[in-house]
Amino acid sequence: MDGCLHCVFTWQKACSIFHTQGWKHLRRSFSTEKVIHKDHSLPNPSWSKDLRLLFDQFMKKCEDGSWKHLPSSECKVPQRIHSFKTYFLDSKPVKEDQLSQARPFTRSYEVGQGFEYAMFYNEDEKRTVCLFQGGPYLEGPPGFLHGGALATMIDTTLGVCTISCMGLFMTANLNINFKSPIPLCSVVVISSQLDKVEGRKVFVSCNVRSVDEKTLHSDATGLFIKLDPEKSLT
Repeated sequence: MDGCLHCVFTWQKACSIFHTQGWKHLRRSFSTEKVIHKDHSLPNPSWSKDLRLLFDQFMKKCEDGSWKHLPSSECKVPQRIHSFKTYFLDSKPVKEDQLSQARPFTRSYEVGQGFEYAMFYNEDEKRTVCLFQGGPYLEGPPGFLHGGALATMIDTTLGVCTISCMGLFMTANLNINFKSPIPLCSVVVISSQLDKVEGRKVFVSCNVRSVDEKTLHSDATGLFIKLDPEKSLT
C-alpha cells in the first residue's frame, strides 16, 4: 500500500487546486508556505538527446491545451506532512525532524545519477505519459536498469494518472510483466491510462516502450483505492 506514498501526499493539495484553478494558482498557493520549488522535470545537462527531443515534442503539444506538463520537485510542503499524519499516523507517531527530512524517493538522487523524468497529462483522454531516463545508480544486471527502479516509475506514473483524474488515492495492487531489459541511461516512454472506476476502486494500465516504439519493455496494471478520511489505515 505504500508504493506511491510521497506522490500521493504531494498531489493531495495539488489536485484540488489544479482542477479548480490551474497550475498558476497551484504554484502561488505553495509559494505562500515559503517553500522554494525547483522543478526537476525540466531539462538539465544530464538529459540525453532523446529525452530532450521527446520533452520538446510534448511541450509543443501543450501549446493548444490538450496536454499539460506536470512539475515535479523535492520540496517538503507542510500540507503533505499534515496529510501524512491525518491518514496514517494516528497511532504511529513519527518525529517531526524525520518528516522534515523526507523527500520523494524518485527525487532523492543527485542529478543525472538516478531517476530523470518528466510527465505530461491529457485530461480529456485520462492519460499520463512519463519520459524516463534511468541513471547509473539504478543498475540491476550489468549495463541494464534494475527491475525495481522500473517498477518505481511505473507505480509513480500510474499513481499520478489516477490522482490527476480522480483525486487522493493509494496503490492497492500492481502487476508488472517485464518483457525486455532496458539499457542503463537509455530513455523509455511510460504511457498510462485510466481504464475504469468501480466505487472507490480505480483501475489503470500502462506500457513501457523504447523511444522508437519498436520495443515493448514492460506492461502493467494497477488498482488504486480512494482514501477515506473517516477511516484509519493503521
